[in-house]
Amino acid sequence: MREFTEETLTDAVVARLARTENARFKAVMTALIRHLHAFVREVELTEAEWTAAIRFLTATGQASVGDRQEFILLSDVLGVSMLVDAVNHRGGRGVTQSTVLGPFYIEGAPDLPMGSDISHGGPGEPTEVSGRVLTPDGKPIKDAVLDVWQTAPNGFYSTQDPNQDRFNLRGRFRTDASGAYFFRTIKPTSYPVPTDGPVGTILNAMGRHPMRPAHLHFIVSAPGYETVTTHLFVDGDPYLDSDVVFGVKNALIVAFTPKAGAKTLEAKYDFGLKPAARKTAA
Repeated sequence: MREFTEETLTDAVVARLARTENARFKAVMTALIRHLHAFVREVELTEAEWTAAIRFLTATGQASVGDRQEFILLSDVLGVSMLVDAVNHRGGRGVTQSTVLGPFYIEGAPDLPMGSDISHGGPGEPTEVSGRVLTPDGKPIKDAVLDVWQTAPNGFYSTQDPNQDRFNLRGRFRTDASGAYFFRTIKPTSYPVPTDGPVGTILNAMGRHPMRPAHLHFIVSAPGYETVTTHLFVDGDPYLDSDVVFGVKNALIVAFTPKAGAKTLEAKYDFGLKPAARKTAA
């Protein structure tokens, strides 16, 4: 068939996948093609609008250079990242809820001794963060790794700010035999996601603010358990109800309170990890 119409084109494109060997790839591409074509028909997309969309996506790719990941940020602000997270991490009782990774994670943060200060005594409200990593039934997990990162008081992550060391406010900690962890830092602050690129343009067109509520990032892992990527949000932050990336969950909101007898704040949280599914023999 050489000539296609508005009614026949979608089926024709899907039919070209007939020889696709990977069943999952075929299923995903079939759904993508059908939904994309349905979108074009529903809004009666103009040629000028489609050209603008292509230019926008091209600019998003061009902005994704080095440590900057504009496509991750775009996925975040459109709620896609949290939808993928919700589909893939349905959690369960005693398991810490996950949330977005975000575009500012970098590998290679230093392994630090228990109690180390990832702020290196820098500006901000001194804060002690502690708790345990546990199984769903409350048993301690020894040698669990907590990969931690956050912004500086100026609202920038280390990879955004040439005045910060690359691993400022980043570190990796291991739990002891009781599953306990403890580190020092500064109280995180709310901040805007970058708005100097394509994502800023689309947020402005939507009439949306770019703010994220104050939080600490964590990737918590241990052999034999499913890794969880999550945040701890600061209770009382004004942006908890309007997080630009839709990442807030009530179970992840934590009080940062004055520590008795010390000029510091403290935040306490116990993480729960789900045992990894056992692989069955073929």
